[in-house]
Amino acid sequence: MSDHGHEHHEDEHDHDHGHAHEAAGGLVGRLRHLVSPHSHDAAVAMDSELETSRRGIRALLLSFVGLTVTAALQALVFLVSGSVALLVDTIHNAADALTAVPIAVAFTLGRRAATRRYTYGYGRAEDLAGIVVVLVIAASAVLAAYEAVRRLADPHDIDHLGLVALAGVIGFLGNELVARYRITVGRQIGSAALVADGLHARTDGFTSLGVVLSAAAAWAGFPRADAIIGLVITLAVLSVLRDAARDVYRRLMDAVDPALVDLVESVARRTEGVQDVGDVRLRWIGHRLRAELEIVVDDHLTVVQAHRIAEEAEHRLLHDVPRLHAALVHADPAGHVHDLTGHHREPGLDA
Repeated sequence: MSDHGHEHHEDEHDHDHGHAHEAAGGLVGRLRHLVSPHSHDAAVAMDSELETSRRGIRALLLSFVGLTVTAALQALVFLVSGSVALLVDTIHNAADALTAVPIAVAFTLGRRAATRRYTYGYGRAEDLAGIVVVLVIAASAVLAAYEAVRRLADPHDIDHLGLVALAGVIGFLGNELVARYRITVGRQIGSAALVADGLHARTDGFTSLGVVLSAAAAWAGFPRADAIIGLVITLAVLSVLRDAARDVYRRLMDAVDPALVDLVESVARRTEGVQDVGDVRLRWIGHRLRAELEIVVDDHLTVVQAHRIAEEAEHRLLHDVPRLHAALVHADPAGHVHDLTGHHREPGLDA
């Protein structure tokens, strides 16, 4: 069995090889392992982990400022135009800016060292932040739907249609810039919460173009189109809410991309001395991945030799599996079963 404590502990160093990994489609999706130098120096590894959190916090701060400015400009135009579609879009953008706050708090907590009470550290704070993000999106959708329905029942003329259209374009550009930045940094540091927040901003960007359509419809003589488009924007946000809730649920339930399990098995099997691979379990803790797996080795090996193979498998995994931060590798002798503990063990993982 091999586990060399690649987590933070109060008196231990972190072991992070400074990988930069990027998703190639989907929130977790296929992950590409970018070629980067690997360091076994504990101080350098710790600096790399801290830099990861700093990058996440920096991304949140800049996107918060960008969306706040976008929402403020749109709010000013709403005050002079009265467009409910613009109001709905402004609410969404303001809510999206606010979601940066719980995630930033989670990143800050995640940098704290593990303790004897919180032995895995504080990375789960990101999952709790994801719940807050979902609640904020839900609240903004309810408020937006209320305003759209109210205006649909009591339509008003829209003034300054050119400004309304310009505000929609500003909303699109502001959200798209923020979305690209959040998604890029989130994928590089392996933060599902940050990527989800970026995807939310991207959807809000496209819904901002609905404001432009609303202004065009009002100019063409369809005043109720403003409220109708406000409802359409609300439906788009509900779609984002569904996806965000699904992703947060999967993280809370320790779901991982099955391709990651396949990768762990493949890397372990390529290790010299490994005859087979048993159960593999993976879980995300914040934006870091932990693995537990069993390998089968020759039953004539000494304990030291079996440990060496397990350690080599662990070493390969830490290098080759994206965002893997720690691995617990248990070596089983070939042909032997767990006589004492077999009836306590969980069934093997389903395919």
